[in-house]
Amino acid sequence: MKAATRQKPKRDFASQHIEIGSAIIENPNWSRDHDGDKTNVRYVSQPINIRESAITTLAAKGVINAGQAAAAVRFRAAWERMGGAGAGALDYSKEPVDGGGVVEPITIRQLEAGRELKDARDALKKAHGEYAFRVVCYIAGEGRSIHELTETRRQRDTLTDNLRAYLDVLAVLWEYAGR
Repeated sequence: MKAATRQKPKRDFASQHIEIGSAIIENPNWSRDHDGDKTNVRYVSQPINIRESAITTLAAKGVINAGQAAAAVRFRAAWERMGGAGAGALDYSKEPVDGGGVVEPITIRQLEAGRELKDARDALKKAHGEYAFRVVCYIAGEGRSIHELTETRRQRDTLTDNLRAYLDVLAVLWEYAGR
């Protein structure tokens, strides 16, 4: 008689990419006038998706500190502002209409983000070389996981240690190091 084998339950796409955890954040409704009141707590717990990005996963597991996580979030925000919507191409098949405003090919926010990314690149290149900027782009900018970029446990550990050092450079650059 054949022994019954137990199969792993199949998980759908959504459950593979969602793991709910909690983060302690500053209460947006906190008021200094009512400090000490039980209904006016300074910090609250908020649910987050730990698997939303490699950075949130590393921060939730305590692998990177708050300053490194803040630097990675700022890098990602600048990365998304630079390339999120991108420059819109002109559609010559549409008939021009009077009264339409001129569309800016590059916005001020994109220029500021470009300056932030250039400063980050210069700081990382000075401290660790060009490879450092590429790693931060892959993980913090594009949202790739460390498992995607490595094959062995040793490579994952090395890349994680290097990422911490790279994020330290950005944390000092953007004054998040004291967190």
